[in-house]
Amino acid sequence: MLKIYHSPGTRGIRAIWVCEELSIPYEIVPVDFGAEYRATPEWRALNPVGKVPVMVDGDITMFESCAMTQYILDRYGDGQLQPTKDDPSYAYYLQWSWFAEATFARPLGEIVNHRRAFEPELDAVVAEMKGRATACVAALNAALSDRTYLLGDTMCAADLSICYVMRGYRRMVSEALPANVQSYFDKVTALPSYEATVKADTNTAERLKG
Repeated sequence: MLKIYHSPGTRGIRAIWVCEELSIPYEIVPVDFGAEYRATPEWRALNPVGKVPVMVDGDITMFESCAMTQYILDRYGDGQLQPTKDDPSYAYYLQWSWFAEATFARPLGEIVNHRRAFEPELDAVVAEMKGRATACVAALNAALSDRTYLLGDTMCAADLSICYVMRGYRRMVSEALPANVQSYFDKVTALPSYEATVKADTNTAERLKG
């Protein structure tokens, strides 16, 4: 069974959500997100840079959430939530999967980092990062102008990954989304798998509280 080492609200949600959507068994191992624990040799043996999440499958240990998602799909997904590699839409599946973390999540991560490292926070830097994140939302809104999901009428794992990041955007930048993105976000987060993922995330928080 997959073991997902997870702290509430963090990127482990991606792997959990895919498992829930595809009914793949998994176990959550709660992780103390405190900097002191994440600096311990115990945790650094699992994730050498001290971040969360980590996923273990037998002898395999991974520490990048988007890579975890792809691994789960390729090994256990039976062709679900992604196009076949000979389908022209596969290129766009890859594009939006990478966009979710490398482009959309990056400025949101920088907002978190600056607020944690600088007091007072660097207003100009935070404002620029908000602008970059908003540009990503505008790009998504344009892409969704003639389709339900990023690849058309069929949902893929990139949609789950994007909507995970959208949660952070709504929390840190703005709850107001352009019309196409709002409809898209509402549809994806109405999935029973999302409700189950939120419940699993909440249960992880309760377990950490003891």
